[in-house]
Amino acid sequence: TDENTRYFTVPSTGAAVLLVRDVDRTNFGLTLDVGHMLMSGENPGQSIAMAGRRLFGVQLNDGHTRLAAEDGLVFGSVHPGMALEVMWRLRRVGFAGHFYFDTFPQRSDPVAEAELNVRRARMFWDAAAGLDRGEVERIASEH
Repeated sequence: TDENTRYFTVPSTGAAVLLVRDVDRTNFGLTLDVGHMLMSGENPGQSIAMAGRRLFGVQLNDGHTRLAAEDGLVFGSVHPGMALEVMWRLRRVGFAGHFYFDTFPQRSDPVAEAELNVRRARMFWDAAAGLDRGEVERIASEH
C-alpha cells in the first residue's frame, strides 16, 4: 500500500457507518473491501453487520492480515471460514449491491483468476444459504 494512502479520513468501518448516518441520504452508502478490513484488524462479518442495508458494494479478496500488506488474493483462499461468514452476513442484511474482485493476478492469467473469483464467490454464497440461522447464532453466542 502506498504510504500516502495508508491512512485516511475515515479509518474504520465504525467511523464510516457513523458518517453515513450523519449524511443521512438514501443514495449515500458504503463499499467495504474484505482485504482492507483484514489488514486493519477488523472482522469483515462484523463490519458487514454494522453497515447493514447501507452497504452498496463489497470488494471480495483475501490476504494474510499483515498491517498494510495488501495481498489481493483470491476470495476465500486464505480464510475460507471468514469468506463463508462474509456471505452469511451479506445474506442476513439483505445485501442487494455489487460484488467487485480486488485481486492482483501478477503471476497468473487475469481472466482465469477472475473466473476463479466468480466461482468461489458463488460457492460461498450458495453454502451460506444452506446454513441454519439458529444454529449459527447459537454457536456465535458461545464464542
